[in-house]
Amino acid sequence: MMLPDLIHIDNGEHISGTFSAQEMQRRLDALRGLMGELEVDTTLFTSYHNINYYSDFLYCSFGRHYGLVVDSVHQTSLTANIDGGQPGRRTFGDNLVYTDWQKDNFFRAVASKISGHQRVGIEFDHVTLQMREKLQAALPECEFVDIGVGAMRLRMIKSPEEIAHISKMTRIADLGGEACVEAAAVGVAEHEVALHSTQAMVREIARVFPEAELMDSWTWFQSGINTDGAHNPVTSRKIESGDILSLNCFPMVAGYYVALERTLFAESVSDEHRRLWEVNCRVHDEGKALIKPGARCCDIARSLNEIYAEHDLLKYRTFGYGHSFGVLCHYYGREAGLELREDVETVLQPGMVVSMEPMIMLPEGQPGAGGYREHDILVVEEQGSRNITGFPYGPEHNVIG
Repeated sequence: MMLPDLIHIDNGEHISGTFSAQEMQRRLDALRGLMGELEVDTTLFTSYHNINYYSDFLYCSFGRHYGLVVDSVHQTSLTANIDGGQPGRRTFGDNLVYTDWQKDNFFRAVASKISGHQRVGIEFDHVTLQMREKLQAALPECEFVDIGVGAMRLRMIKSPEEIAHISKMTRIADLGGEACVEAAAVGVAEHEVALHSTQAMVREIARVFPEAELMDSWTWFQSGINTDGAHNPVTSRKIESGDILSLNCFPMVAGYYVALERTLFAESVSDEHRRLWEVNCRVHDEGKALIKPGARCCDIARSLNEIYAEHDLLKYRTFGYGHSFGVLCHYYGREAGLELREDVETVLQPGMVVSMEPMIMLPEGQPGAGGYREHDILVVEEQGSRNITGFPYGPEHNVIG
């Protein structure tokens, strides 16, 4: 029996999209404008972030390939049979399913949508060497050009609908922070605090976004030495009196992550810990004031470096001061053109959404040891910026217990 390589699965009604049809069409129109500038006939996206951004469909790959083909008229998600009809119900556009009956059926799906002499836009920063070879074999007459950087720059400017969505998410992150403080106490394990916070956020997401898929929202809660890395996983370490603590809440809906990060202390804070904490909060305050249209990312970073240098702390800074927030920015889709670093000359524009998240880390054995960080999200507007994070920070608020 010959089983088909490609099928269509029409199973159930289409689910209401995260964004309006007008918003999704705006994104595709902008992409097609970029394709015209680059003389690209068809675009093939294979990354989580661009597939999600241009189709409103988010997936779990489990080792399989996924794609989104966009030409001058149509857009079609290419998905695996294991997902059944879910991609078709979620995709803004058409959906084509490839089966597992033969190896590399994904590339047969690609070839069914792209043929002949074409300039095909792909993501050079995402396509592996192996995938590039297989794409070339599937599309032997096509020329590949990079569309990843241009697509990233389109994503850097958020629409009013995106900003409204992100603002709802920051409120949910604040709720997660409140749950962390509610659960944290001397003798309580990190994972118990994180679970309490994550559950609070997921329940609120289900209430606010009743048609959303509930996936990949979580909290990292770190204590003591575990605060030395911004992305250190949760452990079963129990909070001790005098510990430096860090809460990190990451709710996600439809691929849009936000973050809330705060330094806290358990019951008491030493003089040196307080001094370092206050310096980091000063950097945080000054940084937020610098986020405005016309400011260059590199200039913001250099200005904040001066504050750390005044206190001989610049050597303890661990990463850039912030970055763009939008679709899948944490795990998969870092918009590297918009980061508050010394080597990024991007000029801030209205519609950009950026974080301010200064961090310093002093190693064990030094007075004030630990990782200090605060994290707010701001929307760049015509006359300045608007902070959409509400959770308080600093020693006057976050010594708990």
